[in-house]
Amino acid sequence: MTAIETQVQYSSYMMTTTEEYMTQEDDWDRDLLLDPAWEKQQRKTFTAWCNSHLRKAGTQIENIEEDFRNGLKLMLLLEVISAERLPKPDKGKMRFHKIANVNKALEFISSKGVKLVSIGAEGEIVDGNLKMTLGMIWTIILRFAIQDISVEETSAKEGLLLWCQRKTAPYRNVNVQNFHISWKDGLALCALIHRHRPDLIDYSKLRKDDPIGNLNTAFEVAEKYLDIPKMLDADDIVNTPKPDEKAIMTYVSCFYHAFAGAEQAETAANRICKVLAVNQENEKLMEEYEKLASELLEWIRRTIPWLENRVAEQTMHAMQQKLEDFRDYRRVHKPPKVQEKCQLEINFNTLQTKLRLSNRPAFMPSEGKMVSDIANAWKGLEQVEKGYEEWLLTEIRRLERLDHLAEKFKQKSTLHKSWTTGKEELLSQKDYESASLMEIRALMRKHEAFESDLAAHQDRVEQIAAIAQELNELDYYDAATINARCQGICDQWDNLGTLTQKRRESLERVEKLWETIDQLYLEFAKRAAPFNNWMDGAMEDLQDMFIVHNSFFVHTILITAHDQFKATLPEADKERMAIMGIHNEILKIAQTYGIKVVGENLYTVLSPQDISNKWEAVKQLVPMRDQTLQEEVARQQSNERLRRQFAAQANIIGPWIQTKMEEISHVSIDIAGSLEEQMSNLKTYEQNIINYKSNIDKLEGDHQLSQEGLIFDNKHTNYTMEHVRVGWEQLLTTIARTINEVENQILTRDAKGISQEQLNEFRASFNHFDRKRNGMMDPDDFRACLISMGYDLGEVEFARIMALVDPNNTGVVTFQAFIDFMTRETAETDTAEQVMASFKILASDKLYITVEELRRELPPEQAEYCISRMTKYIGGDAPPGSLDYISFSSALYGESDL
Repeated sequence: MTAIETQVQYSSYMMTTTEEYMTQEDDWDRDLLLDPAWEKQQRKTFTAWCNSHLRKAGTQIENIEEDFRNGLKLMLLLEVISAERLPKPDKGKMRFHKIANVNKALEFISSKGVKLVSIGAEGEIVDGNLKMTLGMIWTIILRFAIQDISVEETSAKEGLLLWCQRKTAPYRNVNVQNFHISWKDGLALCALIHRHRPDLIDYSKLRKDDPIGNLNTAFEVAEKYLDIPKMLDADDIVNTPKPDEKAIMTYVSCFYHAFAGAEQAETAANRICKVLAVNQENEKLMEEYEKLASELLEWIRRTIPWLENRVAEQTMHAMQQKLEDFRDYRRVHKPPKVQEKCQLEINFNTLQTKLRLSNRPAFMPSEGKMVSDIANAWKGLEQVEKGYEEWLLTEIRRLERLDHLAEKFKQKSTLHKSWTTGKEELLSQKDYESASLMEIRALMRKHEAFESDLAAHQDRVEQIAAIAQELNELDYYDAATINARCQGICDQWDNLGTLTQKRRESLERVEKLWETIDQLYLEFAKRAAPFNNWMDGAMEDLQDMFIVHNSFFVHTILITAHDQFKATLPEADKERMAIMGIHNEILKIAQTYGIKVVGENLYTVLSPQDISNKWEAVKQLVPMRDQTLQEEVARQQSNERLRRQFAAQANIIGPWIQTKMEEISHVSIDIAGSLEEQMSNLKTYEQNIINYKSNIDKLEGDHQLSQEGLIFDNKHTNYTMEHVRVGWEQLLTTIARTINEVENQILTRDAKGISQEQLNEFRASFNHFDRKRNGMMDPDDFRACLISMGYDLGEVEFARIMALVDPNNTGVVTFQAFIDFMTRETAETDTAEQVMASFKILASDKLYITVEELRRELPPEQAEYCISRMTKYIGGDAPPGSLDYISFSSALYGESDL
């Protein structure tokens, strides 16, 4: 085999000598070929390292490649550093004896988990191959001096380097980044010694420009006071561009082992730091919870009075603005608060899980800020909110009715006023005193006709009074004006009745004086008056206002009534023709007998032209009424389309929400995959739900259109907007809570160190006994579950377990509580006693600790955290300012007040 082939083969050996460390090393043989100085440094360092152990057995080596050839001192070295006995060596001096002894040593090395490739007793060690011998010794150093070095879950080279960096971090001119040039000026070695034994070196007097002096100082102090032999040469290190990494690692590892006792303090400090970090994070979460809870409760406190205010506005516009404000509240202001409430519950559950996992007492919020308090406040908000929208819509309907009645009152009052104008003056006349017989008779008949007309108008006055009464009962805002006008009409009506009675009495007194009467005029007046009144009523009905909420009412009531009215028009026309015939008969008689008709009909104020004009007006109102009714039919048909449009969406969205709720429930209890897969599925559901929000918004838009069209019922769906809103909010809350539950399960799994298989087994057991499939077990099912898992339960033991899994006596066991129980009693958690022991190490076994010790051993932030919270130590043997770490440790775990 050539020299190059030997080096390649040895490189393969070096890469597999140990399973963990050599993968991170440089190509050692290639470096030796390039720089013989490294071989010299390793030879000296490894020789000194071997002698530091062999001297414990009363021997040493002078030449590393020669003195290990027979295998005797190699076996002795392994026995010293391993504290184990090797097989008895062969005492002979023949070559095969040497090979046998070296093979025993190599077999022992292999038994320690070190794989040796392309190296054996014969041809390498026995023949004194220096490179192979150095490689073997480096393998031994790695396995027995460096392999077990671990700092914060790193190991070997990285762990040793991290240890050096931490110990030398506070020192000026020291920056340890590797195991070669970082050590050339000697300051790093001096800093290591000063950090642990400041009495041995005055670091302030060292100079960076004196590397030889610094290195020799470190070598001499280490050999004299720390029992670390001189393994390196100062000149070789300084004059080599890149000192040998393995030589320096070997030498530095001796410092690590020399100061191993001091590492207890560092381990203790690390434990304390972790515990304090957990407490600080938990306190931050508590403060955030308190802040969010206060803000949410304050928002609820401000909102409830607004929703409780049921003082109605006086106008339709103002009430519609209230409805629009409420819609803004439901669409804009409330949804973020729903999310905040859900997030608050999630934060509370997460915090309790973290406290439970870190063996801390449960978090008790300030009075009135428990999750149950917030839930109760929220429930109160929704109870008030539930009736608010219904009240708004009821008030809008009431105002709509009031506006309609007020307009109807105004219309009828105007017609009545028009009819009564001049009637009082007419009834107050005393024309009968100077009238002729014919004129008296005419006046009498005229008065009778007026009384007939007056009687016919009695119904209209009663209608006006009834409308005024209804407006009062419905609390019309301008009821005072209505009442005043109604009272004026009634007073005027009473006055008309009195005047009518007085005039009749006056006419009756002189009626006996008059006998002649014009029958034709009288007949005309008698028939014209009721016909005129009928036409007034017809015109009033044709212009009558109406409120309907469906096309069925328009067709069955209004249009039917209108059709029936139109059917009476031919008969009415006959009556009109008959009345006009009387007038024509008068004219005919007058013409026939040469009577000159002068003036108007004395028995009535109505003329044939009045009848004709009013009849034409009635005929014109008929088609106008037809058009109004058809427009109302169209409006109701449009409303029906809105109903169907809303129903079509609601009938899809409602079942979709229910389906998603069921699917989420199935995902949360599925054990087919890992928790991460469940989380991924739930996140997908959450995104799908978020993407579905546009459908809810569209339904809200259709709902608003329906309300703007005053549509208050929908027979095409059982889903109201309120149902969909509640379902949607429940869906958002359910997905968020389910995600939080899985997150807490992941947190529990990782913190407790349980495997996915264990978690699946727990889930399968829980699902089997979750007989109602609601994510909870009742106590009997929980007992059966524990028995199936091998628990021997008595009443007292089961009561103890129930107190753990159901501290609030809800009568059910959730999956999270079940998981906590299954992992709580077996998982390893830090305890108050462990923290006390760590502080005791930092305090050098004292029952108190000083401020200086805390600041020296802990990071600044956590040192100040302890100083600000520890109480003063009460004891005569402590210096002033000493602190009580025992009560502080107890308080961290809720065993006393912090």
